[in-house]
Amino acid sequence: MSIGQSSFRRILLSRLLLVSVPVLLMGVYITYRKARSAFLETARQNLTESAIRKADNIEQSIQFLQSNLITAGESLVLKQGTLAEKEAFLQQLTARLPNQINCVELIDIKTKKPLLNRACEPEIIKVLPLERWTEKPTSFAGNIENILVRGLPRQFLTKSPNNNRQLELVFAVPIYDNQGQLQSSLILQASLLYGEKVLPGSLSGYPVVISENGIILAHPYFRRIGRHISQEADAERLNLIIGNAIRGQQRFLHLFSFEKDGKELVAGYSSLTSPVTGESSQKWIVLAISPLTQALAPLQQIWEAIFYLISGLLLAYLVAIVLIARDLARPLEKLRDYALNVQKIPSQNITPQNFNIREINQLASALEEMLERLRLWGEEIVKSRQEAENANQLKNQFLANTSHELRTPLNGIIGSIRCVMDGFCNSEQEEKEYLQQADNAAVHLLEIIDDILSIAKIEAGKLSVNPEPVDLHQIINEVINLQTASLQRKHLKFNLLFCPEIPIVCADTTKLKQVILNVISNSIKFTDTGTISLITHLEHPQAIITIIDTGIGIDPQQQSKLFRPFVMIDGSTTRKFSGTGLGLAISKNLMKMMGGDITISSQGQGLGTTVEIILPLVGERKLDSTPEETSSLPIIPSLKS
Repeated sequence: MSIGQSSFRRILLSRLLLVSVPVLLMGVYITYRKARSAFLETARQNLTESAIRKADNIEQSIQFLQSNLITAGESLVLKQGTLAEKEAFLQQLTARLPNQINCVELIDIKTKKPLLNRACEPEIIKVLPLERWTEKPTSFAGNIENILVRGLPRQFLTKSPNNNRQLELVFAVPIYDNQGQLQSSLILQASLLYGEKVLPGSLSGYPVVISENGIILAHPYFRRIGRHISQEADAERLNLIIGNAIRGQQRFLHLFSFEKDGKELVAGYSSLTSPVTGESSQKWIVLAISPLTQALAPLQQIWEAIFYLISGLLLAYLVAIVLIARDLARPLEKLRDYALNVQKIPSQNITPQNFNIREINQLASALEEMLERLRLWGEEIVKSRQEAENANQLKNQFLANTSHELRTPLNGIIGSIRCVMDGFCNSEQEEKEYLQQADNAAVHLLEIIDDILSIAKIEAGKLSVNPEPVDLHQIINEVINLQTASLQRKHLKFNLLFCPEIPIVCADTTKLKQVILNVISNSIKFTDTGTISLITHLEHPQAIITIIDTGIGIDPQQQSKLFRPFVMIDGSTTRKFSGTGLGLAISKNLMKMMGGDITISSQGQGLGTTVEIILPLVGERKLDSTPEETSSLPIIPSLKS
């Protein structure tokens, strides 16, 4: 071997070592950072999902307790049984409840003294507004509105061993005798949450519950329960969490002083409606919290694996360099020959593999990228053709499904006319009112047909609206009047709750009626049994109409399709519930043109649907009418037997 060749090998070996070691370390660092980011993102997502699950579990626990209390309140044992029978009944009730029951007590409603030797603390009874039952007398306890729910103030809480009791609530249900007289009350104190130790790598976190007004209701550290978040070092971030959760957001945020000062935490959060009696408009914010170090605990194992891997690779690399240094010149000569004779190589072997020649590697990468682009273009063409075929099929189905938009006013016309024809009217004046409703529905039907025919104008941006100040409540009453017959035919209960103010909104009267009518018609169509509620409230400078039904609900994965023209949720729903798929698309565009918006949300199939219609306010004036005059349309009762 010549001196020149030996020098070349030594120089090449030294350069390889100098270049490869920093590159390897940089790759390890990048890999570690990416792994950390991936674990952190996973922890955030899982903690958010955990908070949602914890909120659902709290709601389910409360509903389960309320159902059992309603059953107990209607039991003959507590109404007529002996003290021994009542004692045995309460023991069985406590045994079958999954929650930790801290005390159960049966008290005389007049003396407020215990009837059995199972008394709770006397202070617990004081927090319950038992007089509420006497203000609204009834002989039926099986109503969830009769159940009183209260949280215990901190001074009434006792620190349990290992802090395993959290979120303590007191429930009370009235018990009436056979003559309908209020005779006693069943009181139950339960803990809905249990202390959870956050294990390293856990992605569920421990629960924390905060009320909308900032009071900490449940926390692993007993000294924090009952405090206001303004007393916490992370008050600003906790206020941000509360604000986001009240608006319905389900996300995450990092905290730094909510467990131990300086200890970084990851908190996912969600919300639920406050179960406390008299706080139906309030929210509870549920957090799932995990220390950052424990959420990233698996990263330590990855780091150890990377360390041993690097050590092994370096050792193997050094051994390989020593072994192949003398043969390194021969592969270089082969690479040179390959570059000189590339045209003679068969076409299937043109693409070089693992050659350390920059130009050839770049050419190989360019060829591979070109082939990849051609493949992607071919997939896009196939996808575009499929979408075009689907769109053509939906267009062909349009004429067959127009009943989705036409049925609602037709039902109003038919219902009003049938009320007259079937003799349900008590006077000529009432007949005229029903005929006027049919006339209004017929006019509105013509407007809907015009809107359906003008869908092309909406998509082209050529349809105009004429916004003007209108009374939102009056518009809603006019729309509901058209749907009275449909509600009665399906035996649905309709709840109407107007805000105290009279909202004057900027909207096109005809188009706004069309939007509200479409939403209520959908609620009636997709609700076989249960309740439809319409609520208005103001969030300046906007007025919001919330329509909630107990219908079939919508799969969350399908909700993004709702506002596309001619698109239905799925085939089975389309066959059972006819429709063109234009209603929501038209409503969305009309609301945007009027400066508002419309949104739809559902927890899933069978869980009902919530629709919000948002409109800009143009003015505000005081409500000077009597409470009876707040709404011209009364609540329509359920027609079920």
